[in-house]
Amino acid sequence: MALNVKKIRKDFPILRRKINGHRFIYLDNTATTQKPKRVIDAITSYYNNTNANIHRGAYELSLESSELYEQAHEKTAKFIGAKTWKEIVFTRNTTESINVAANSLSKMLLKKGDRVLITKLEHHSNIVPWQQLKEKGIKLEWVGVTQDGRLDEKDLEEKLSHKPKIFSFSGASNALGTINDVKKLARAGKDAGATTILDAAQLAPHRKLDVKKSGVDFAAFSGHKMLGPTGIGVLYGREELLERLPPFLTGGDMIKTVSFEKSTWNSLPWKFEAGTPNISGAIGLATAMDYIDKIGFDDIERHEKRLLEKATAEIEGIPCVEIYGPKPRHKLGIISFNVKGIHPHDVSTVLDERGIAIRSGNHCAQPLMDEMGIVGTARASFYVYNGLDDVQALVEGIKEVKRIFRISER
Repeated sequence: MALNVKKIRKDFPILRRKINGHRFIYLDNTATTQKPKRVIDAITSYYNNTNANIHRGAYELSLESSELYEQAHEKTAKFIGAKTWKEIVFTRNTTESINVAANSLSKMLLKKGDRVLITKLEHHSNIVPWQQLKEKGIKLEWVGVTQDGRLDEKDLEEKLSHKPKIFSFSGASNALGTINDVKKLARAGKDAGATTILDAAQLAPHRKLDVKKSGVDFAAFSGHKMLGPTGIGVLYGREELLERLPPFLTGGDMIKTVSFEKSTWNSLPWKFEAGTPNISGAIGLATAMDYIDKIGFDDIERHEKRLLEKATAEIEGIPCVEIYGPKPRHKLGIISFNVKGIHPHDVSTVLDERGIAIRSGNHCAQPLMDEMGIVGTARASFYVYNGLDDVQALVEGIKEVKRIFRISER
């Protein structure tokens, strides 16, 4: 069924705003998403009624808060198809999740001369943590991309033949929208003997993620990109691997015992959640997952595909505008483009004057932009509250950019 965009928009208070006298059109969903009122209300309700630290008190509010926090783990496990809620570690964001995995795995798994494999489609969050391991003598290798922004399968096969200990890859590119076959990549990594890590920051909000079926060892994503609050992220790890891994952060609540001589670690997932966590953020994330489940991933995918195909066809018809990345059937609802001779920031500024929010820059994918020979792009990205009227406004806005800067169509 087609999504009722008008009805969905009513759930998002911020979409009632006017920007420069225009209806607010939010097309920067790849960076972060807006929050439905029920998520905002869930967070407010926690602070109004239940605020207390978890796992530290025998009084009513602490018990209630602990239960809500643990329920958020359970809901997240169900949302991504994990075997148990013990496989769900809450972090601040995808970046922290990948750093936790990289740091802990490097202590347990990697030695000087070992290889880590990533791809040229990655966000900085899945590049920089691995680069830091080069100081320990770890070799970092890259899978190349094709001219249309997809993974080079021949290069992937060659790089996997080098037997990397870790293969970390994105489910979808935030810069181009390219969707990768997660199950296929995980299987290829496993066959090469690698531990596999999925950056699911872009995939989790838009496609049904099943970590068991996909076969990945670890997965990372953020709440704020899927209608949840900022400051809450998820690291999924297979239980047997998390049991073996040393913790990244140490301190309160992640310990079982502490003496003057030594400490022992708590059970999963608390072993990886040192200190007071983002309790309200976890509650907000769980509420956001309920909201997404109610809409349904099949309908979300169909809706975004419709918007993407319409936007692509319209923008491709505008002279002097270039779209980057694969065809719509191979990507999420992301259009990364440039207007000939105009800096992406200028494109974004003109669109903002018309109430349209898009992203401009290298999108934390500077190595990919360097590979493509460009400084960056203008990027529009869609989600559940966007409609065909937003697409049309974007198209007219791009035409206005050309008129303002007097771009010749020859």
